[in-house]
Amino acid sequence: MHTTIEPGILYFGTPVVLISTVNEDGSCNLAPMSSAFWLGWRCMLGLAAGSKTPQNMRRTGECVLNLPSVDLVAAVDRLALTTGSDPVPPMKQRKGYRHQPDKFAKAGLTEIASETVAAPRVAECPVQLEARVEAVHGIADDDAILKGHIQCFEVRVQRVHVDPAILMDGARDRIDPDKWRPLIMSFQQFYGLGPRVHDSRLGTIPEAAYRTPDVDRARTAATRLQAAAG
Repeated sequence: MHTTIEPGILYFGTPVVLISTVNEDGSCNLAPMSSAFWLGWRCMLGLAAGSKTPQNMRRTGECVLNLPSVDLVAAVDRLALTTGSDPVPPMKQRKGYRHQPDKFAKAGLTEIASETVAAPRVAECPVQLEARVEAVHGIADDDAILKGHIQCFEVRVQRVHVDPAILMDGARDRIDPDKWRPLIMSFQQFYGLGPRVHDSRLGTIPEAAYRTPDVDRARTAATRLQAAAG
């Protein structure tokens, strides 16, 4: 028998993402979040519209999605309750957030240059996805109170960097899920993945069958960036 409940949140468990963006003054912002999912080389990111990260993404049209492994949990947690916004928005003030101008230093993480965007990558993260903003969608715009406060950013990945240690043996372009241990956020607590519990019939489909034109578009991104800079 199930029980009907009314929890304040429905965060049943998703990967943690560290989004790096560029501020107005050229400095870098780094924000942890976990409302993200991927389809092909596109990612949907749910963000509070008034926060620094979405402001930077709307202005610059780009970001880097850095995926931490479980061993980076302490660094990620050091970013909790910090914001790049100054002054701190009232809603975040009520939740105990404080302004932190140098998020990389606060977390003890290292900036490294990206290849196709101005935002830096996080050197310590095993997965780094350079991305462009393709669309911004309102969430809960049907509600007079929530309208304009939450947005879903559709980003297109145009460069994928991974630690070779998580690649599948003998397959240059495939992540081995038995080696990759992402940091997971579930109901505001950190978790990691356990061992595989069952083989999947979906796993018999070659990954190439899911390939989209975005992969080919990504190959030209660095060339376009170099041409614009030159």
